[in-house]
Amino acid sequence: MYYSAKDAQRLQPIKPDPRFSEEKYRTPWRRDCGRLIHSPSFRRLQGKSQLFPQQETDFFRNRLTHSLEVAQIAKSIAIKLNSDLENDGEDYRIEPDIVEFAALAHDLGHPPFGHFGEEVLDAKMIDFGGFEGNAQTLLLITRLEKRRLIENTDLGIDRNGKDQRIGLDLTCRSIASILKYDCEIPFNKNKRQQLLNAGGIEKISPIKGYYKTETQIVKLIKNNICNGKKYKGPFKTIECQIMDIADDIAYSTYDLEDCFKAGFTTPLGIIGIDKVIIKKVAEKVKKKLRIRFSHNDVLERIYNIFSDYFGPPYALDKKGKLSQKELASFHFFSMRFANFMSTILRENGYFRTDFTSKLVGRAIRNVSIDKINRSVPALSTVQLEKETAVNVELLKHIVYESQILSPKVQIIAFRTEEIIGDIFDAVSNKKRKGRTLLPKDFRKIYETVKGNKDKKRVICDFIASMTDRYALEFYGRLTSENPQTIFKPF
Repeated sequence: MYYSAKDAQRLQPIKPDPRFSEEKYRTPWRRDCGRLIHSPSFRRLQGKSQLFPQQETDFFRNRLTHSLEVAQIAKSIAIKLNSDLENDGEDYRIEPDIVEFAALAHDLGHPPFGHFGEEVLDAKMIDFGGFEGNAQTLLLITRLEKRRLIENTDLGIDRNGKDQRIGLDLTCRSIASILKYDCEIPFNKNKRQQLLNAGGIEKISPIKGYYKTETQIVKLIKNNICNGKKYKGPFKTIECQIMDIADDIAYSTYDLEDCFKAGFTTPLGIIGIDKVIIKKVAEKVKKKLRIRFSHNDVLERIYNIFSDYFGPPYALDKKGKLSQKELASFHFFSMRFANFMSTILRENGYFRTDFTSKLVGRAIRNVSIDKINRSVPALSTVQLEKETAVNVELLKHIVYESQILSPKVQIIAFRTEEIIGDIFDAVSNKKRKGRTLLPKDFRKIYETVKGNKDKKRVICDFIASMTDRYALEFYGRLTSENPQTIFKPF
């Protein structure tokens, strides 16, 4: 909404190349999408798991396919909202390319093994600025990615050890679209504890936000987007909000489909879910949406979500009365029908696709403009209709409580602490010259930066960039757990 010249400003202006004509056919936002898609960090998403380890089957989603799905949903939402805003004029049109960029980039900073890896790296970095996936995404696109080399520097670090890198050199509006959390992450554990005691955060680790090193970039972004105008509440652009909603829709729908395909749960398994899980899900939905939500509400919602597939196998008579024998027969055939439909929905790709596409389609239709901010249009708000929002939150937390916290997935968490932790300790070991384990470009930066905190960040960035397989391979060669040749280059 309302895209100005300041929105299109880059960290460093693009110098025209006299050998080529101006690309009038390509907007700054489309250029940003191109830079992202062609970046190594984006390609590496194919090697990072979404919910389950991808080596188990080629069906499971990875971070790349998840990002593509989120991008499709987000862009569809933007197009839908533009249709709703047709009479408000061009100034209130949402740019689909920025929404697409936000969706494609939103998981860029995820380390190997997802949130499990995030927790381990944050524990290692807790006194050096911390680690968090969203903060790492911002760091990647504004510093780490190698798009343009700064003059008179080696790998973007000047002779004084100052970081001059500009990452993909994106526009301010594109960078703003991935700023989900308007919070500078406290630099050390003591500051986190103070914030926790003051009620500013709910837990010590990890804290969602951006690193202290990117604070000046965030200030520049805010100033350009708001054009010096004041705003209330946290800074979150409309493109970022759309991406966030699309991410929730994809997560709640497609992670459930992966669970069905893998046989880890079934629709009947969801309907008959454990009471303890139901209670936890009810509490989380109630807290997130600030509504009254009980155990019975969870069951009713689950029934409504699956009602298209689990209706009665035949209709009652007009009066709705059944004899004892008919009632027993009805009960028996209902159970058989429910079991049949549960199996079909889990095993049959046509039925699964029908189920997921209906969930996604309904959700997209129920996204609307909440409030238009006439002063700062970029900070206008969108909302997911209440009933749909409840269903999305419900499915998200059912998958989390029943699958992510299950023993089969928690063993990944246990192993991640060992794998990521040992790699970090090995590379950080000064006595054994652990820095020599770093690839040449990372080692050069490590040796150029001055402070211990900056050196720790280089190690953290290296590990965070790893795919799941690369991390396992690296760990295997450190511990001789895997018979990989030691001559294979990093």
